Amino acid sequence: MLAFRFDPVELPAGVPALREEVRAFLAAELGAVPARRRANSWSVFDAGFSRKLGARGWLGMVWPRPYGGHERSALERYVVLEELLAAGAPVAAHWISDRQSGPALLRYGSEEQRRRWLPGMATGETYCCIGMSEPGAGSDLASVRTRATRVDGGWRVNGQKIWTTHADRSQLMIALVRTSGEAGARHAGLSQLLLELDAPGIRVRPIRDLVGDDHFSEVFFDDAFVPDAALLGPEGAGWKQVTSELSLERSGPERYLSSFALFVELLRAAGPEPAEELRSLIGRTTAQLWTLRQMSLSVAGQLAAGRDPTLEAAVVKDLGNSFEQELPRALQALVELEGDSDLCLLLAHLLQVAPSFSLRGGTREILRGIVARGLGLR
Repeated sequence: MLAFRFDPVELPAGVPALREEVRAFLAAELGAVPARRRANSWSVFDAGFSRKLGARGWLGMVWPRPYGGHERSALERYVVLEELLAAGAPVAAHWISDRQSGPALLRYGSEEQRRRWLPGMATGETYCCIGMSEPGAGSDLASVRTRATRVDGGWRVNGQKIWTTHADRSQLMIALVRTSGEAGARHAGLSQLLLELDAPGIRVRPIRDLVGDDHFSEVFFDDAFVPDAALLGPEGAGWKQVTSELSLERSGPERYLSSFALFVELLRAAGPEPAEELRSLIGRTTAQLWTLRQMSLSVAGQLAAGRDPTLEAAVVKDLGNSFEQELPRALQALVELEGDSDLCLLLAHLLQVAPSFSLRGGTREILRGIVARGLGLR
């Protein structure tokens, strides 16, 4: 018997009204947004837009009210996410805080940590980044070498993180560090710390990518002091906590909608009677999109039910990344890359950035290893 499953999920009764409300808001807000900015939009940082979402109650939707949340269902939140991504909304400012840093604090944080950080995340004013990858320890996350050494009143942190999304614009990093043992010990001795990025000894340097964006950063820790109260969860529990966090990162609609803006422009350009090759591509893409959406929604349902869909999340990310990387390549074979139409601009942009889709959140090889272990194949 297979060790994973994708059961159908029934959306709550109020979803159609919520979906219409979100669509009306986005139509008013995004009318002048250029095509290129709608592609891969969950990497586009817009603090003002995030604050507007917070004011509408669309951040921290499932969190308890005492921490700024709205106690709505996880499936209502899923619907808001897919509408934002389908419209190409600039959601990067709040994305990590809402998707995984806030839930990590709710699950493992102290009462003091929750009350300090969660309300600002729910209003779209506090931004977080993920301190996982390091030089030489990207996909091999268990070999991180950034070390926190205990001192009077807290920890001294030394090391480096890399590919840290929007670290230069964030106030907080949840960092995976080694607090005991050696790097060769793999999963033992790892802990998570809440690091305020304006603290002495922490330096952030943006990395400019192939298309001129600088949403990645290097972060350097040079004897940075972190108080005892910054430890997230028990000391030594970092590996369990971070793998649970990655399930939140790997299964959402962003894992198959990064190229969706291109598909929308393809439909517009193709018109009501597309040529045979385009019609075939449109049909195949629609079927893949709907299947991935149902799988992703099933994972959201499992998370809402308190289950651990680690295997299912890995499958969704692997298949979703393959889909959103293949669409630009398939369209390139059918469209001349000339002119400044929205279709050409989006295609040119996504051809350059799509190779990175299968890196963020765990490479394809790592994901397939997780699935193989879950199925007892290795």
